[in-house]
Amino acid sequence: MHSFLELSGLFEQRFNTSHFPAHTQTLYGPASYILELGGKRVRPVCVLMGNELFGEINPDAYEVATAIELFHNFSLIHDDIMDKAPLRRGMETVHKKFGESTALLAGDVMLVQSYDYLNKIKTDYLQKIIHIFNETARAVCEGQQLDMDFEQRSNVSLDEYLHMITLKTSVLLAASIQLGAVLGGAGLGNQQHLYEFGKNLGIAFQVQDDYLDAFGDPDKFGKLVGGDILANKKTFLMIHALEVATHKQAAELNELMSGINISNEDKIAGVLKIYTECGVADWARELKNKFLQTALQHLEDTAVLSVRKKPLIELAEYLIQRES
Repeated sequence: MHSFLELSGLFEQRFNTSHFPAHTQTLYGPASYILELGGKRVRPVCVLMGNELFGEINPDAYEVATAIELFHNFSLIHDDIMDKAPLRRGMETVHKKFGESTALLAGDVMLVQSYDYLNKIKTDYLQKIIHIFNETARAVCEGQQLDMDFEQRSNVSLDEYLHMITLKTSVLLAASIQLGAVLGGAGLGNQQHLYEFGKNLGIAFQVQDDYLDAFGDPDKFGKLVGGDILANKKTFLMIHALEVATHKQAAELNELMSGINISNEDKIAGVLKIYTECGVADWARELKNKFLQTALQHLEDTAVLSVRKKPLIELAEYLIQRES
């Protein structure tokens, strides 16, 4: 068994190569740029971890992991355009550096390339892998659309937001682990438990991400702190604040979110002040731990020796305690 860091190193050795042709660098250069920004590579490594739960790593797991990482970065490029995000991993986003039109095409070609990697795996499980991959890709797009829809609405319930986050963020983490399990020969019951582990861990991860966007250290977070506030996103924090705020606080919050006659700095500061008054930070920590415990229970219920689960437990703890 390998730790997350060990598997991350093994994956990086294989992934750290050119994934695109040498020609037309005005297209492939921007695609390579976002990959060179690094990142935790959590999702592709989860493919390897899901596989290793059931035995030696299948060489095809590296192909699937690469496809997952390319798909993930495709979605990040497009998300950043839609969110008008200036930074990604502490550097300029692709659309800021190369323009929106090029960024769209760079994302598109990454998606195409991900299928080239999937087509390298053995036919024994190719159909199953492609089915899970396609269902996941469709869900991620649905989640992103809901995220944008919510920006135009004054009220979004916690259940609605949970559904959106499950689609946009959690299903890719869940599917990554399941894909690895499929390659490892796992039965349907174990696949389902591992999928639920990944899904609930993904939600806990997003709660932490929402928290860091509001309260994180910008030098560690690598993104603009308060970006969700400026984009009027209905995050876990915003939804809870509106649910528990007094009438006066809710009116203030809505006025701040309108952005009329207020600077970005004052908007962020004003919203964070109300968050603090509403106890949003403590609530977010409790919610994060709730989903973490649900995830760990599904991992416990997976019919695999406990010692083989240790790397996934360590990964879960790392993801929900991170500061970046």
